[in-house]
Amino acid sequence: MTTKEDGQEKIVHLSDLIEGIQVAMMTTVEASGQLRTRPMWTQDHEFVGQLWFFTREHSPKVDEVQQEQNVNLAYSDPSKDSYVSVTGKCQLVRDAAKVKELWKPTLKAWFPKGVEDPEIALLRVDVEKAEYWDTPSSKMVQLVGMVKATLTGTSPSVGDHARVDVKAVTP
Repeated sequence: MTTKEDGQEKIVHLSDLIEGIQVAMMTTVEASGQLRTRPMWTQDHEFVGQLWFFTREHSPKVDEVQQEQNVNLAYSDPSKDSYVSVTGKCQLVRDAAKVKELWKPTLKAWFPKGVEDPEIALLRVDVEKAEYWDTPSSKMVQLVGMVKATLTGTSPSVGDHARVDVKAVTP
């Protein structure tokens, strides 16, 4: 059984993994029931169970999350052998103070009028569960482990893998 401390440690590790991977692939559900995935830039923000994304208020993804709030976010950093899958509820947020708090000058490429852009909005994902795979060891250590597993007929140890019930651990 996972203790609250174990869960909090996993959330810290999850936060560290996500922090290093800025682009997530967000999967939403279209009205037809089909899944749709697109890249989204995660906003730098202390992870306390929520992830934030800028969007245009009138966009297909907003229509989709207003019909079906369940989304998946996939983060990948192959150079570090780190992979994260996050599921949660997504909703549109129209909050000028939060927009200003999260705003970065590079966002002007998408929102030329800046924080005053009438179409600017945020998507907030309240993370419910996450799963990560993280192989912190070097490629040589991984290769030795694969050879050993092949010779002994055992499964290779490929690093950390954990499921995290974020909703149960965060306030």
